[in-house]
Amino acid sequence: MRNTRALAVAGAAVAALGLSAPAAVAWDTPSNITALPSVIARGGQLTITVDGCRNGGTATSNAFSPTQLSPVGGGGKGNEGNRGGDGNGTARGTATINSNARPGSYDITVDCNGRRMTKPQAFTVIGGVRGGIGGSSTTGATPTDMAIGGGLVAAAVVGGGVFWMRRRAERNI
Repeated sequence: MRNTRALAVAGAAVAALGLSAPAAVAWDTPSNITALPSVIARGGQLTITVDGCRNGGTATSNAFSPTQLSPVGGGGKGNEGNRGGDGNGTARGTATINSNARPGSYDITVDCNGRRMTKPQAFTVIGGVRGGIGGSSTTGATPTDMAIGGGLVAAAVVGGGVFWMRRRAERNI
């Protein structure tokens, strides 16, 4: 029974080591591009993280200007073993979405260490309203809007007065 448990533990350790080895080899090429938040409004800040980009690079998209990616981590050998390099093989940058970006999905292309990778539909830009100045209205209230609003207020005042007068008349009976 003990031999079976020892064999199972040894097998799990070998499997874990075997699964981590390809990740260590792939650190020279960009992989796993992550954009957070995945849904963003125009003018918002998008954080781009790329694994396998140990010396930094550039991220581009139609929704933002080219953005520099900087290595993450404290330098030294990190996870690269004896190959040297900065940080842990991950680079990160912050991009600001253009104010004129159209709503929809956008790709991100990353250039790291002379290699390119594109993540299709990495994030989505949503349209927004201009809150605080009347929603989607950009010119303010029109004369028609003012007339309708004034009519509703007048109807409410007249209706409230009639209700109050009827209640007062019922008390006198």
